[in-house]
Amino acid sequence: MTAPAVLTPPVVVIGAGPIGLAAAAHLLERGLRPLVLEAGPTAGSAVSEWAHVRLFSTWGEVVDPAAEKLLTPTGWSRPDSSTYPSGGDWVKHYLQPLADTLGDQIRYGARVTGVSKAGRDRVVDADRDAQPYVVQVKHTDGREERITASAVIDASGTWSLPSPAGSSGLPALGEHMASDHVTYRVPDLTDPAVRARYAEKRTAVIGSGASAFTALASLAELARSQNSATTKTVWVLRRGLSGSTYGGGEADQLPARGALGLAAKAAVDEGHAEAVTGFRTEAVERGAEDRLILVAEDGRRLQAVDEVIVLTGFRPDLSFLSEVRLRLDERLQAPVELAPLIDPNQHSCGTVYPHGHRELSHPDSGVYLVGMKSYGRAPTFLAMTGYEQVRSIAAALAGETEAADRVELVLPETGVCGGSGLFDTDGAAEPEKEGCCAPSAPQLVQLSTISPGPATTPGSSCNA
Repeated sequence: MTAPAVLTPPVVVIGAGPIGLAAAAHLLERGLRPLVLEAGPTAGSAVSEWAHVRLFSTWGEVVDPAAEKLLTPTGWSRPDSSTYPSGGDWVKHYLQPLADTLGDQIRYGARVTGVSKAGRDRVVDADRDAQPYVVQVKHTDGREERITASAVIDASGTWSLPSPAGSSGLPALGEHMASDHVTYRVPDLTDPAVRARYAEKRTAVIGSGASAFTALASLAELARSQNSATTKTVWVLRRGLSGSTYGGGEADQLPARGALGLAAKAAVDEGHAEAVTGFRTEAVERGAEDRLILVAEDGRRLQAVDEVIVLTGFRPDLSFLSEVRLRLDERLQAPVELAPLIDPNQHSCGTVYPHGHRELSHPDSGVYLVGMKSYGRAPTFLAMTGYEQVRSIAAALAGETEAADRVELVLPETGVCGGSGLFDTDGAAEPEKEGCCAPSAPQLVQLSTISPGPATTPGSSCNA
């Protein structure tokens, strides 16, 4: 009588977003067994929350090659590669079909609350490397479960932890108390109720990245469509203004990403938005008629606003990884080998060379942070970067080291290079620094600015 085969524990993938689903596809392609745990009720639950936002990457850049191979036999075909999907399109026409193809290899309503080595907390050395992982899960019905895993790929992203308005990294004083007039997402102005919230109002947008550009452009379009002189935006920045403030523009190799910055510039040039620079938010106070007043660390106060949109980036939730040994950069909370490549203190390029299992490894082998989560608090992540990460990791887990080490991706340049991304000067000129590519001389941009002053946190979260 033949003994039953011993089933190897699955590779647990945390998150059924674009990178988590791609990880599952690459694991299957390498002959490994994935188990995807998704806290939400559907695939791409986080993406669905920004369904109205159009990606600046085309369909050709947001479909993973291994996933496409998995989907093609089902009759699926990629949408026109040259067009730009919205978040909702991405879910409907790619993520959900991919999840349906993966079938019962995905469990929904399964929130990971802990990861550890079997029988070993993070203190214990003895026989640690030989132990599998245990993943603790809480289901929506309250039931708890432990799953044994041969490896863990954390693709849970950073969407659930937006950074606050406060420039110190802490919520501004009064920020929580003002929560009824503060949002941390790009508003969907196609929704009549949301549109009414911002129409004929004065809104502060805090942040300096792609999400802030999107909000500025959307609010400017709202003002134009209503021919309204009272729909106004105050753009609040910590940094000064320079030629790179609006991104790479026409020099960006992702044209739609460059166009976002140009649209934000148009909002300012046309008077729909006023830029306030060098302003570090310390407090949010209630003023007359329940309006909000932003107060800077140096005591300056802005004219009252009706709404505040905080788009200062995101940060990773590391709480459920407290029992595994990670090697993270103390500033970015990104893997230490990756951090120097993406550190906005050093450069503003937003382009990092393709990387994989070696840069993403940790003292506990077989655990990886991928996708947006691998970037920690750094901005400018692209979906294609995540796809390359999980391709390399799947090959490494399958013992195919040569394939794991091979670079199979060329990333587009942003058109913005050569200086620190987190400079704090109030003036328009940036210091020249050696960055990720050849330094470029700063170009002055003339903008209207609000007179008492200047503004908070730089932040950017790229959608694809």
